[in-house]
Amino acid sequence: MAVSVSLSGCDSSQGDAQNQDTNADTSEQTVAETAPVEDSASADADLDGATAEQGTPINYDVSAWSTDNVEPLSVDELDGLQSTFGKVLTTDENSLDYASNPATKYRFMNDDEPYLDLIDSEKYLELGWYFANPTDSDQEKELSQNHAKKSYKLARQLMGDEGGKLIADMLNGQIIKNRVVGGQKVELAKCEFYSCMLVINKSAAQTDNS
Repeated sequence: MAVSVSLSGCDSSQGDAQNQDTNADTSEQTVAETAPVEDSASADADLDGATAEQGTPINYDVSAWSTDNVEPLSVDELDGLQSTFGKVLTTDENSLDYASNPATKYRFMNDDEPYLDLIDSEKYLELGWYFANPTDSDQEKELSQNHAKKSYKLARQLMGDEGGKLIADMLNGQIIKNRVVGGQKVELAKCEFYSCMLVINKSAAQTDNS
């Protein structure tokens, strides 16, 4: 009991100083605990900003493309096929086709531009073009749209309106394999990973849609 009385009788000014130190420590601790919350909010804002910068999806106006008149072509009418794509800028006679057979590749863009190609071999005709990403530049997106429009036209020339629908399905993410479309055997048609490709087997007989 004497001890209790002795402690209670300590100098009041010393006690006040201790209380002030304690309050200061508590205040510093509160600031330290609050700071991470503010940082977290900033981080969330940064994440929101990153999400907003993911880019704008590309619109392929296939409904407008379908109204254009087209002249039918066969897979062997190479001059007509090239005319639809434009002017051949480079020709690679040592290329390979879909099945690694010798082929000739006709490129309709400069090498530093989003590509547009025709690859012709004894067995296959292939259409290939750059498939833009939503984060690409406006120019890249525009070229990708133009390439898709030309490919849409060429597919209609080769396969009628079914060919146009095939391109539309490709642009919407569908993968088509081993299907007869408009009288042509399509071995593969897809758009993914910055690339669209349509492979037609020129030598396959067309009898059904299987």
